[in-house]
Amino acid sequence: MSTENDWFGPDAATFGDRLAGAREAAGMTQSDLARRLGVKKSTIAAWENDLSEPRANRLSMMAGMVNVSIMWLLTGEGEGMDEPFDADEERPELAGVVAELRAIRGEMRASAERAARLEKKLRLMLEETK
Repeated sequence: MSTENDWFGPDAATFGDRLAGAREAAGMTQSDLARRLGVKKSTIAAWENDLSEPRANRLSMMAGMVNVSIMWLLTGEGEGMDEPFDADEERPELAGVVAELRAIRGEMRASAERAARLEKKLRLMLEETK
């Protein structure tokens, strides 16, 4: 699969997106997965909404339950799922929209990283003045 069309890759999807996709492909609801992992449904929802992340032991169990590798869940690389559909073949008019959304997501990620670096720099500067 090319990077450009890597629907679940790091430039197109988050951990939560990949988890939700893999869970749905495995035919499980959030409640099903929560019950099997021994966590609350709200915990699964938080993971899928990228509000929190599972600990390593839960991540390992979860990857096995949804038939993907831990690495794929974390990064989008490795043994995982194919994209849900090929936008270029089924709906060619969507390809441009999908490409633009991916570009925006990349720009947002870069801006978030830049903001985090500035925040760290500011904190260091504030600590030096104390």
